This record gives sequence, C-alpha cells and structure tokens, in this order.
Amino acid sequence: MKDLKHLQYFEDLLQEANNDLIRRAQEEGRICAAYTCENTPEPLLNLPGVFSTRLRAPRTGSLDISTYYLTSFLCEYSRALLERAVEGGYNFADCIITPDGCSMMNRCVENMELLKTMGAGKENFFYSYMEIPMKADDNGLNLYVVQCRNHILKPLQEHYGIDISDAAIRQAVREHNRICELIRAIGDFRKGEKPRITGYEYHVITMATYAAPKYLIVDKLEETLEELKTREPDPVFPYGARVVVVGSEMDDIDIIKLIEDSGAYVCADRFCYGSLPGRNVIELNDEEDALTQVCRQYMYRGQCPRYMDSSKMDARRDYVYKLAKEYNADGVIYEQMKFCDPWAYEKMLGAHILREEFGYPVLAVDRPYAIGSSGQMRTRVQAFVESIGIKKLKKEDHNG
Repeated sequence: MKDLKHLQYFEDLLQEANNDLIRRAQEEGRICAAYTCENTPEPLLNLPGVFSTRLRAPRTGSLDISTYYLTSFLCEYSRALLERAVEGGYNFADCIITPDGCSMMNRCVENMELLKTMGAGKENFFYSYMEIPMKADDNGLNLYVVQCRNHILKPLQEHYGIDISDAAIRQAVREHNRICELIRAIGDFRKGEKPRITGYEYHVITMATYAAPKYLIVDKLEETLEELKTREPDPVFPYGARVVVVGSEMDDIDIIKLIEDSGAYVCADRFCYGSLPGRNVIELNDEEDALTQVCRQYMYRGQCPRYMDSSKMDARRDYVYKLAKEYNADGVIYEQMKFCDPWAYEKMLGAHILREEFGYPVLAVDRPYAIGSSGQMRTRVQAFVESIGIKKLKKEDHNG
C-alpha cells in the first residue's frame, strides 16, 4: 500500500515523551496534565486551558535505578516511568494524576514524589492520587465521582484557575468525542477482507491521540481518514491470520510491528492505550450533570481487570469474543506485561475461556515493556499463525 501521508509525523511524535506538540501547547499557555492509567477520565484533563498526556518512556534502556527503588518484581512499565522521571524526562508536566488501578503504579508515582523528580521550578505543580472502584455499581459510581471531583477538578481549579463548570466539562467531552469518532472511523477500515490500514499504522495513530494535545492533531486525523477512503489495499492479503490483541498497557510501537512482521494482522486492539473501548464516544444528556455521566460511562464500559465483580469479569471475555466476531478474527493473542498482577490472572482465565468455551485459537504470552527484536516472541507468533493455517486446511478438507 502507498505510505500514509502523516504516518511519519505521528511516529515522530512518539519518539519523545515531551514532543513538539506538548511544547507548542505549553507555549500557548496551556497546562499539561500527565496521567498514568486508563481509569483516569480523559475529558476531565482536557478542560479549557488544560491538555492531557499519558506518560510513556519511549526508547527505554537500563532500569537499574528504578529497580533499586521498586525491585525487579514490579512491572516494567512502572519501572520505566520512574527511571525516566529520575532522568528528568517528565519535568515538562505541570501536574500528575494517578488512580490506584494497581499498587505498582501507585508505588511508581509515590517514588517520583519522594525523589522530587518532577515539578522543578513550577510553583503550582501538584501530585494527585485517586481511589477508583473495584465494582461497577451505584456505590462505585458515587466513589468515582467524588474522587474525580476532589483529585482532578478541584486541584486544577485551585492550582491553575481552570474552569471546572458543567459547561466546561461538556465542551471537553465534545472535543474528546471528535477524536473518538475519527479514530473509530479509521479503525473500521481494519474490518475489510483487504484492509486499507495495517495494525501497526493504526496503533501509531491511536497512541498519538494519547501522547499529544488532541486539538493540535485533529486536522491530521481528518486528513488521514479522507486518505483511507481512497487508499488502494494490497491486492493479496499478506498475512496468515487475523488476530485481536488483548491485554495490559501497550505503548511500544515495535510490538504490533513484530506481530505483523510474523504473519498476524492485528485487526482489533483491546489493551490499555488502544481504541477499544478507550476511544468510545461519551453520550451526554441534559438532565444530569456531566461529571456523573462521564464517570458512569468510564466505569461501565471499562475493561480493566481491577473490576472484580462477576458481571464485569464475565463481560470482559464476552467483549473480546464480540470483537473477534466483529473484526473477523481468526484468533486471539492475550498479552501480559511481565509482573503485571491484574493481567496475569486475567490472561490465564481469559485465554482458557476464549479457547475452551468460545472456540477461538488463543496465544497467551508475557512480554517486556520494550519488546525490541525479541526472537522468542517472533517464533511464538509465527507458530501460532501456522497452527491457525493448519486448522483452516483441516476444516476445508472436512467440509470439502
């Protein structure tokens, strides 16, 4: 396929945590609100005068310093963030907000604060820690709303004078929804028998919407969507299988590339930093306050294994199954970052249920934060693709 016009632009944005658009937005006088977890409602970090960026550690190398503080048994994402913070890589942020999605991330940010790694020379800089529900019910929603009000909205208003009114939240939701509409429309091109966009290209574009101020990339997203409408797909599908990738935090652009280079087309993404369900439109009515509606939709649509009630646990596997059907997947790859406790259990049970109860071929893997050119991962994906191909041939022989 012909190269996408703006792909290199999006790739360049992901090479540094403090990218060109973050610097530009701050030069325009906007406040940079950094966050670390999908359970932080993004629109609340994109009120007028504020923009969000989800912390990443591109081109991660040694984790020696962070391992000293966090031990080698914490996930590499939390260690990579602390390592980069110690290096001074996040001094551009004007605040950092983190929920207790997992204890590892809390320990990471607490060490950032104790080691005074952020906020140098910024009088109004603040750290904020949220408690989020473990069950999706009315009590959970009440907790979520109070936590977002006390640990996101009030600090932004008190430290930076940000407008946190209902009207401001509704404006932020409208702008958020425009990004979601564009990302999901671009992602729909993955459903075709001959897709017009690769999983790698889509991953890069989606990640850019988390890593850069949204208002500064909306024009590039609109142009990309128009470009895809007339893009000629490869005449022959160049992959051995279509897969849904499911699992924990994934912001490494190399892993999707590695999977596709190994013969598996990534047709859908159910992981942190993905579009499903992270780029779902938020529907608001006029009868109820916007904050409650935002929190409700984040809580009930969330697919994070932090939610422990049985209905949410069952719904997570049903959601993967529905994605596999909707995107015509041949199999599912469950991935878990090493030492990620919530996803270790979810990967084990989810892989079993998708395989035994839903009948999908499943590959379950653990991985480092930065995959590099892992030969082991490449070999496992190649073997998985071959096994799917063999099953297809056997099925054709049986039906023929």
